[in-house]
Amino acid sequence: MFDKQFRSTVEERLQPVGSVLGRIGLTADHLTGIGVIMAVAAAVAIGGGALRGGLLLLALTALPDVLDGAVAKASGTASPRGAFFDSVADRLTDALLLGGVAWYLAGIDGGRAAILPMAVLGLSMLISYERAKAESLGFDARGGLMERAERLLALGFGLIFDTLLVPTLWVMLVLTAVTAVQRFVTVWRQASAPRPLPEPLTLRWRARRASRTTEAVLRRRNRGTAARRRSEARRRGGSSRGPGRAS
Repeated sequence: MFDKQFRSTVEERLQPVGSVLGRIGLTADHLTGIGVIMAVAAAVAIGGGALRGGLLLLALTALPDVLDGAVAKASGTASPRGAFFDSVADRLTDALLLGGVAWYLAGIDGGRAAILPMAVLGLSMLISYERAKAESLGFDARGGLMERAERLLALGFGLIFDTLLVPTLWVMLVLTAVTAVQRFVTVWRQASAPRPLPEPLTLRWRARRASRTTEAVLRRRNRGTAARRRSEARRRGGSSRGPGRAS
């Protein structure tokens, strides 16, 4: 929901901050790397039971993720390489944070609750894959009730009120599953709609059709020319044989 409706607006408003960070030498890749380091620290803190410290580090993890796009746009350094790095870093960060929660919950209630963050992680990877695959096919799969920003906010809420951590994970699991279904249906509808041929295919099809038409016209002309030549040959042959027989 945040990515589709608010991310571009937030990044535009943060461009002055991005310009300042760019002038002091920070790049979008630097911020992405800092976010991963903060995620490692947050995972260690959460896994060790320091949930409040983990919450603080979680906030420090999310901040570079918001600022890296603003820095890239303000400095004009946005590139496919940076987008790839940012996407991979997001998946790694998700795995670290939810892995830390699973480690913490492994010592509670016989360790059964540790399955919850792993299930949330699995569905999170699924909706990320749906978006990546859809975009590679030319479709838009953004949106949904529980995207990455919403998952981080929900996880932060669970870390504030540790007694609500497990119920919060259940809510995250359900809403992430709903998001996966929403994205699947969205892409399915786009893929089912009739689509015009891509321009290169259209041009090739027109060129092939024009070539076939030209070839057909030439064949008809050649057949007509050959028929006229045979007719003229028969006429000349008939006129030369006629007098020969008379003599």
